[in-house]
Amino acid sequence: MMDLNFLHPYFLGPKAENLDCFERFLLEFLRDHAYWRRNFHPGDGNVVPTSAPYRDAFQDFIASMRKELQELSAELKNAAPFYSPRYIGHMNSDLLMPGLLAEIMTMLYNPNNVAAEAGPATVPRELEVGWQLARMFGYNTDPQKGSVVAWGHLTSGGTIANYEGLWNFREVKFYPIALATAARVTGIDFESVGPLRRRLSEYSSWELVNFSIQDTVKLLEESSKQVNAMALSDGELQRFRNQIDRETLVGLGHADFFAKHREIRPPKVVVPITAHYSWDKAVKVLGLGLNNLVLVKTDKTMRMRMDHLQELLAGFEKDRVPVLAVVGVLGSTEFSSIDPIDQIIDLRDEAMDRGTYFGVHIDAAWGGYMCSLFRREETNQFCQREEVGEDLKHFPSEDTYEAFKAVGESDSITVDPHKLGFLPYPCGAFVARNMDVVDFISQKASYLYDIKDDRGTKNRYDKLLNLGQFIMEGSKPGAAAAAAYVSHRVIPLNKHHFGRIVKVTIKSCEYFYSKINHLAYRMKKRVLIKIPFFPQTNIICFAINPKNNRHLALMNFFGRKVFEKIKINRFKPLQMKEFIGSYTSMVKGKIDDELASEVLADLDIDPQTFQTDVIDPRRQADHIFLFRHSLMSPWLLHRFEGKNYIDHYVAYLERMIHEELDALGESS
Repeated sequence: MMDLNFLHPYFLGPKAENLDCFERFLLEFLRDHAYWRRNFHPGDGNVVPTSAPYRDAFQDFIASMRKELQELSAELKNAAPFYSPRYIGHMNSDLLMPGLLAEIMTMLYNPNNVAAEAGPATVPRELEVGWQLARMFGYNTDPQKGSVVAWGHLTSGGTIANYEGLWNFREVKFYPIALATAARVTGIDFESVGPLRRRLSEYSSWELVNFSIQDTVKLLEESSKQVNAMALSDGELQRFRNQIDRETLVGLGHADFFAKHREIRPPKVVVPITAHYSWDKAVKVLGLGLNNLVLVKTDKTMRMRMDHLQELLAGFEKDRVPVLAVVGVLGSTEFSSIDPIDQIIDLRDEAMDRGTYFGVHIDAAWGGYMCSLFRREETNQFCQREEVGEDLKHFPSEDTYEAFKAVGESDSITVDPHKLGFLPYPCGAFVARNMDVVDFISQKASYLYDIKDDRGTKNRYDKLLNLGQFIMEGSKPGAAAAAAYVSHRVIPLNKHHFGRIVKVTIKSCEYFYSKINHLAYRMKKRVLIKIPFFPQTNIICFAINPKNNRHLALMNFFGRKVFEKIKINRFKPLQMKEFIGSYTSMVKGKIDDELASEVLADLDIDPQTFQTDVIDPRRQADHIFLFRHSLMSPWLLHRFEGKNYIDHYVAYLERMIHEELDALGESS
């Protein structure tokens, strides 16, 4: 069994075991904040007189405030106990103490990370968090080691980060056409540019929308230098800059842009069927159109099927339909699946050789922090598979290992520190492999064609301090940046530090997998308990079907009855729940029929009973009901009364299944 002692100082603890330490730090920095206030122009004197607390109005206000805060505190006791190892539901757990303290401490100063002026201490730390994450993913962050340097920043969550991934790709993809059009209108042309080293005017529209990100960044650099060498007057330069702005997709709008360039069709965004619902929202918000979101089938392990992806990409290439992005999932929030990122990268590179290009974005909102388990402390080098899997039985499989190894070859990544980073909400993150992409989304993009080339190394970083110029959000909390920065400094993102926390959660999942299989064997005369796909990270799903039942509706009904025992009910005290879990569903129409048939056959369910036209809502058969448990708590393997929390949960689940089977038998 794993030694969990290293975890003891990391968290406040399920029973607030580290309260003394936490309270001491909190009081120290609260007083420090008060001294800071008092020492800013101390001669100004007090605004609130010492007699104020003795006034009736003051006392009435304090009493009212106390009453409301006490009521809030009472209501908060109905919150899900994420800190407890008895909570094995959604992607929540105890919070890292350094991050929690840093967040509370920084909130007192209320920095706004829209710009360094409003967050002088926290904006640089937010940028450093971006680089910390980038290094964990395998991106380059050292300008001495290459011209392509990564950057990243925090968001309110993975949804906004996914939006930004598409936003970045969109602005880069259609910039070459905008530049070529503006050059033609103003009588300017550029020599020896682009991947084919031709005049810009000689490229076709199809070729222009298939420049890679690096090609487009280089095009901007080279065209800037050529414009500067033309010695244009300030007026001519301004007209050229304004013309570019007018010709961009955001300048014209989608309708006018594609009406003007009829030879170019609106781009496709390709995601697996396991993708988060935020991708539906992203194409709507960005005006790309829901019809242009293309779903790739998955295999029996819920990983993206490469044969289907290849078929789709070949069709788009043949019909000359641009592909904006292919999105791979690194740890789906429903099924724990890891898409074959390495094979997606290979397809991108092969397409580039044929003159077509799509960006690769990784939605690693859940699995991103698992990359820490693959990085060595001293060199940040990627570990051998044997090193990663030390003390583990199954993780990582060869496919999973290759997928993680290829992460650094992607173009951008979404990750949520407020999930497997064990940090408070809100704290998502967007990380891009090439920071020069910000030039195409800046709110002051036209400055790029200045008479003096100001794209030197110093400006390259300093401009990021005006963070609001390059992101979707405006005002944003500096406290989240402080929390992430301090946590990553105290617990570095490598296998020897943060990776150890991740390993404990994976170990818990492997143990859970074994115990559920043992339970299935013990109860095989009464129920079928099946894990439809092997857990690839630390989320596990399983279904329960009463023995000899062939109807999906009844299986779903039974599963929900058992789930009632571990479901939060806001009308009942949480203390009545021994354990708290969650569920998910494989919905008809959102899962491949062949895969659904395999899952149902394994559960001895007639696939013909999987249908959408259900009259009785209590007999739902348009989905396959699954228990889903995120084994994120670091304390699940802690032993008490001779067992760990997983043992206690499986024993409880067994009792609940027997109870519901007995009740079902009595009612039939």
